[in-house]
Formats: sequence, structure tokens, C-alpha cells
Amino acid sequence: MKIIDLYIIKKYLGTFGFMLGLLTIIVLVIDVQAKAPRIESNGFTVTEFLINFYPYWIVNLIITFMSILVFISVIFFTSRIANDTEIVAIISSGASFHRFARPYLMTSGLIAIFALLLNHYVLPLANIKKNELEPYTYTTMAREEFTGSSEVSTQLSKTEYIFVKSYNKKEKRGSGFIYQKFDKNRKLIYQLNATDFNWDNSKKLFILNNFFTKTINKDETEKLGNGTVMEKSFIHPPEELFPDVLLGQNKTTPDLIKFIDREKEKGNGNLNNYLNELYQRTSMPVSVIILTFLGLSLSSQKKRGGLGVNLAIGIALAFVFVFSFEALKVVSANKTLTPLLAMWLPNLVFGPVAVYLYFKRANQ
Repeated sequence: MKIIDLYIIKKYLGTFGFMLGLLTIIVLVIDVQAKAPRIESNGFTVTEFLINFYPYWIVNLIITFMSILVFISVIFFTSRIANDTEIVAIISSGASFHRFARPYLMTSGLIAIFALLLNHYVLPLANIKKNELEPYTYTTMAREEFTGSSEVSTQLSKTEYIFVKSYNKKEKRGSGFIYQKFDKNRKLIYQLNATDFNWDNSKKLFILNNFFTKTINKDETEKLGNGTVMEKSFIHPPEELFPDVLLGQNKTTPDLIKFIDREKEKGNGNLNNYLNELYQRTSMPVSVIILTFLGLSLSSQKKRGGLGVNLAIGIALAFVFVFSFEALKVVSANKTLTPLLAMWLPNLVFGPVAVYLYFKRANQ
């Protein structure tokens, strides 16, 4: 059976590689044409983006659609060998359906392991490069969220807070700065105000200009102070003090876990976007195995209508799978479901279905 194993593995990987290359080329051409006017209106050239943005964007694209491409690839090549009665010949030779399915398990397992490594360690590094330029492909309103100025605030610990009236994430500078510290009874004991501030990347410090301090003593007396320039550390850089939704994508899994733990210690309860990112990195690769066996079960029998019917079913299910992940991200971000349940729910639904259909097919 080793010959059959190699034959199935070759068909699996060959079809998957072809689908992956085809999707990449089509989506790349469409995306470049759609975003070229925005890119050029922001002072860049399409060539610059083809070199500095799209290679990293493609890595993200591959990871996002890997499980779906696997599913469609399995349905495509399995339907072809089923219509050519090759599966009937293999089963008739004495091999069980479970034995026939072994190369599917081996190949999907290897792809899943590869996807896990990419998701947890490689994709975040690609996202750092991608996310530097991605805001310049957005509409003007959406881009302002990442490159414009806005009011921000953060909680440094259970007793420390920062409020900024206007902060520019791109330039890492802002105005209307307030830092407040409270005691265990929630009473204000220290406040620092500054008219404006900026981040000094060489010193890894915040530079506060025209500052004013107020210290409240235990006897309710106040000590006031002021000055022109103050250098101050708040332990973390501004991108972590004032994180945006893209920050989680830029961190490898160990760093992302540390960031989430740190935010929990500070008392930050708005972490679902980062938890979604963390749990999806594992759930998506696992779905490769689930969808492989679902595809095998649906397409390993010769059907009236042949390849076209199987592909139609596969594409429909693939759409439902992708849509469910994106919809559940929104549901989780709104705190309707926990991130762990939301990111694993598609697998919890499709997994039992795949198992049922697989054993039903094996017992026929």
C-alpha cells in the first residue's frame, strides 16, 4: 500500500499547491487593482507596496485560507479518483476504508503542524511588516484610526491611570497628558499634568513638556511642583500603553501571552480581541485535519453530477466555515461568548459532523 500512500499524498499536496498558487495570484491582482488609488494618494507607489507590503500580506492570506484550500483540494482530487473508480479498486483489493484514509491523516497532520508553527511564530513577524503599511490601503476614515490623532487612556495598574486628550500613534506624541495615582482606598495621592509629550525611542522614555505635579499627603496637604521638561518611564513603550487592534497580530505567541497576562494584572477587562487572536492560532490549524476528513467523507463516493456537485457542496461549506469564524470574532469582541469558545466553536460543530460522516462512509 505504500505506492497508494505516495499516490494519495502526491495528489493531495499537488492539488493543494495548485489551489494555493492560483488563489494567491488571483487575489493579489484584484487587491492591487482595488487599492492602487489609495496607495498612490498617500504618497507611495504600487512598486513599493509590491516589495515591502504584499510579500508579508501573502503570508497572512495563506494562513487565513489554508484550511479552506485544504478542504476544497481534498474534495477536488478525491472526487476525481472516485469518478475514475480508483477508490473502488483500492477497497476491492482488500484494503479497508480506514487504511485508504491513512495518507489523508498523515498529510493533513503535517500541514497542520506546519500551520501551527507559522501561526505562532512566523506570521506575527510578517504582520509587523504588513501592518506598518496596511493603514495606507484603508479609506481615509479608517486610516485615521491608526495614523491620526485621538483621545486615549490606559490603566497602568489597579491604582494608576493615564489620560491623553490627543494622541498620534504614528508620531508617538500627544497633548493634554494626565497621570493619576490612587491609594488602596481609591483616593487620589498624586497627579502629573503636561501640556504635551513625545516618546524618545533612543532613551526609551517619555519626554513631558511644561509639566505640573500635585502630591496629596496623608494630612490632606498638597505639595505642588512644575517644570519645563521631565523624562519619565511608564515601563512599557507607547504601542503597548495605547494598543490598537493590530498589536496582537504583531506578537509571537509567548509575547502575546505575556502581554495578555500583564494587561489582566493591570485590571484591563477589554482583552477579547487579543484572546481571539491567541486561540485562533491553534484552532485554525486543527481545522485542517477536521476539514480533510469531512472532504474525504463527502467526495469518496461516485455521485450523479460528479465533480461539480462535490465542489459546489465544498465551496458552500467553506463559505459557512470562514463566515462563522469572522462572525464569532465580532460576537466574542462584544463579550457575548468567551474567546475560547468562540474560536473553537466551528471545530466543535464541524468535528462531530466529520466523524459521523467518516464512519458512515467507512461502514458502507
